Amino acid sequence: MSAQVEVVVAERGVDVAFDVADGETVALLGPNGAGKSTTLAVLGGLLRPDAGRVLLDGEELTGPGRWVAPHARRTALLAQDPLLFPHLSVLENVAFGPRSTGSGRRAARTAAGHWLGEVDAAELAGRRPAQLSGGQAQRVAVARALAAEPRLLLLDEPMAALDVAVAPALRALLRRVLADRTTVIVTHHVLDALLLADRVVVLDGGRVVEQGATADVLSRPRSGFAARFAGLNLVAGTATPDGVRRPDGLLLHGTPGDPPPVDGADAVAVFRPSAVAVHAQPPGGSPRNVLPVVVTELEPLGDLVRVRAGELAADVTMASVAELGLAPGAAVTFVVKATEVEVYAR
Repeated sequence: MSAQVEVVVAERGVDVAFDVADGETVALLGPNGAGKSTTLAVLGGLLRPDAGRVLLDGEELTGPGRWVAPHARRTALLAQDPLLFPHLSVLENVAFGPRSTGSGRRAARTAAGHWLGEVDAAELAGRRPAQLSGGQAQRVAVARALAAEPRLLLLDEPMAALDVAVAPALRALLRRVLADRTTVIVTHHVLDALLLADRVVVLDGGRVVEQGATADVLSRPRSGFAARFAGLNLVAGTATPDGVRRPDGLLLHGTPGDPPPVDGADAVAVFRPSAVAVHAQPPGGSPRNVLPVVVTELEPLGDLVRVRAGELAADVTMASVAELGLAPGAAVTFVVKATEVEVYAR
């Protein structure tokens, strides 16, 4: 099933459009308030947009003078909270999906048993939701969503409420069951995008600011949010023969990407925080990019510390933090070699 999505919700400042190919998983990324959950609500029929259309395999679900009720869309929404019926057993919870689409009790229970097996939860069939752990409940919720045989599966941060020890198992499960299933997932976790999504659509301020194949967007981001999401630095400006010139005039030297940006066109320079050295004073020596910054935040990363300075970041050792006296408000210099910087058209 393919989907074409146009969503306009004026009150929330949302105006986005994108497509989902048959059997494709698309991840919606963006900061809080970007319009991700609003878009998902329109797809599921939980919110009427002010304008736009939602087509699923050519059938108009939302459009001028057309509105298909949520239960008639054959879409399934899996949220952070499993939302299992507390008075029903696990088996009956999962059987609810096929029952709601017209299956008889026996057929529904057979389908429920099948999907519980698919999510490695067959042994939970007789339990009530109160007897399940968070990870178990979310597995059952996945089975219930899939048992309804939805034409479009909607996932709204399904692992956000799970313990970090449980999330990897559910992520592996979703990677297996989402294969060849048309899906839209909202996530704030880079691993979800990398492991589950074929493409990503980046929203910011209610608009699509970037989209493309997951690996391409996360390795060569064109938007600030995508760069931060991927753990990369991004400097926007104008392409020059040597790199990117920021609006304040500072030139960041780098290596042109493929295809190289046209001189004078909008461009971005991308580099890893691990490629950045932090100095108390601007260094001399070989040609390097020297960026005067003010530290805004220190973020522990295991044996390293991520030093944030506004939109830029550098990864340094604990010893360097102490030696340089790094703290919010400290004026330092970020230095990165030109060979570590890649330049792309924006």
